[in-house]
Amino acid sequence: MRGYFIVIEGPDGVGKSVQAALLRAYLDTRGCKVVLTKEPTKEGSAASKIREVLSRNSKADPYELQRLFAEDRRNHLETVIKPALARGETVISDRYFFSSFAYGSLECDLEKIVELNKDFPIPDLTIVLSASPEVCVDRMKKRGDKSPEFFEEAEKLKKVTEVYKSLMSKFPNMQLIDSEEGIESIHQRIISLLPENLGV
Repeated sequence: MRGYFIVIEGPDGVGKSVQAALLRAYLDTRGCKVVLTKEPTKEGSAASKIREVLSRNSKADPYELQRLFAEDRRNHLETVIKPALARGETVISDRYFFSSFAYGSLECDLEKIVELNKDFPIPDLTIVLSASPEVCVDRMKKRGDKSPEFFEEAEKLKKVTEVYKSLMSKFPNMQLIDSEEGIESIHQRIISLLPENLGV
């Protein structure tokens, strides 16, 4: 029996990692075998090149960077996600190709990025967490992120959020949740979106 593929998405600072960890803990209590993973990964040559670019130790054309994300994603699917689903396990991924669409479209044509990812499976459930750019930047600062000047970062996150919202009508199984609510409230809303028989 094929497993269930869940993705948690949203701009930086919305609390994806917190909710992914809470969801894993909840599913563990229901007897689910859960694989919690994240993109970009830390394995393979593409992942290594991505880290170099993101840390500004190397440069890459924006479209070439998107190719690297797609290559890393392909490896992630073949080595982690698909095998786990084939074993009947639940996979929770903190980011997936929706992040490439939302962030990559700031510098590249969105349709070209979609084309790069067209052969990848669509998740059974995608949770998009949303918050105002100001809230996201404030959270990033509190956790010690070295973010750019406030206005610049807020403007970028506003555009990213708009792209995420535009994807809701283009892909199935996407749900938008306001992450300015309390952590437990958001967690309960995510649980309410799960199939009743998951892990039972």
